[in-house]
Amino acid sequence: MSMPDDDARHVTDARSLRRFWRAASGFWRGSPTIAWGLIGLLTIGVVLQLVVQYWLNFWNRDFFNALEQRDRAEIQGQVLLLPALVAASVALGIFAVWGRMTFQRCWRAWLTAELVDIWLPSLLRHPPAFVNGERQNAEYRIAEDARLATDAPIDLLIGLLSALLGGATFIVVLWNVGGALTIPLGDTRLSIQGYLVYAVLLYSLMTSGAMVWIARHMVDVIERKNQSEADLRFELARMREQPTDVPMVEPVLADVIRQWRRLRDQHLRTTLVSHANSLLAPVLGLLLCVPNYVRGELQLGEVTQAAAAFVVVQSAGNWLVDNYPRLAECLSSAARVGNLLLAIDAQSGPAPEAPATGDIRAGPSPS
Repeated sequence: MSMPDDDARHVTDARSLRRFWRAASGFWRGSPTIAWGLIGLLTIGVVLQLVVQYWLNFWNRDFFNALEQRDRAEIQGQVLLLPALVAASVALGIFAVWGRMTFQRCWRAWLTAELVDIWLPSLLRHPPAFVNGERQNAEYRIAEDARLATDAPIDLLIGLLSALLGGATFIVVLWNVGGALTIPLGDTRLSIQGYLVYAVLLYSLMTSGAMVWIARHMVDVIERKNQSEADLRFELARMREQPTDVPMVEPVLADVIRQWRRLRDQHLRTTLVSHANSLLAPVLGLLLCVPNYVRGELQLGEVTQAAAAFVVVQSAGNWLVDNYPRLAECLSSAARVGNLLLAIDAQSGPAPEAPATGDIRAGPSPS
């Protein structure tokens, strides 16, 4: 019984991703000091940034409460405190950029060397030829797809860790500050304790679900776009060797434009969700606090504190909304590198002895 095309593609994608990870995860074994050391430093940086963010949330409360009460001394104290908090946040942000880009540079150097070591025996066994298939444009997959597949995971992982820790921390703030919402129902009153927490979770679930549904084909669209770009480079390279085949570029270029249109349509849909969310989330947090503020159960500073916490929690809940396009790009590039490795694995026969080369898989030093 034959497998449907879609099922076969998904199985291939899963195999490709597993093959990529089997090769790429060797960095943690090949250079454990660099890999684990940088992960530890980045984790510490995320925690410290969360501490500063938590402090800024309470600064927000105290400053606006002082404004509401026209307390000049308290206002002056909060104004003097702000530069220190901003300086700490900026310093930690700079450290995070250094850590992420250093990790990406080291991982890419190691993986590129690993891929070249795997590809070289295949290249010696079968000299370059203009053939279709998964080995087409291996150079691009090693140079560009490997870069994308090692850049994005670090940013995504650190962002996810920050979102999880920030969401868990500020959901407690939201529960304690927001209090309960009392809704009159005839002669009785319904009290919902921690209603802001339920509201932000429901809102995040709705927006994340909308993004997943709208962009459910994005990984496939990006992969097809990348393949069409590789086909165009392939045909242009063949023109150099076989100038009589110039007309073959036209249909390939047409396919590139068609795949870019599909990608554009995907981004239009995702922008609908992400942009609407960026506008609604801060306002929604404020609006939900209005009933308790009007009744005098919340001060102005507590309203702004709760609204800021609402934004942090919904950002954590909507991590997928904000990062889905880049996640799709990362999975597509990893699958393409995995396909190359699977194609090389499928070859049989002893390979000629490769010329001696320097081993650079340890990667550059994190400087």
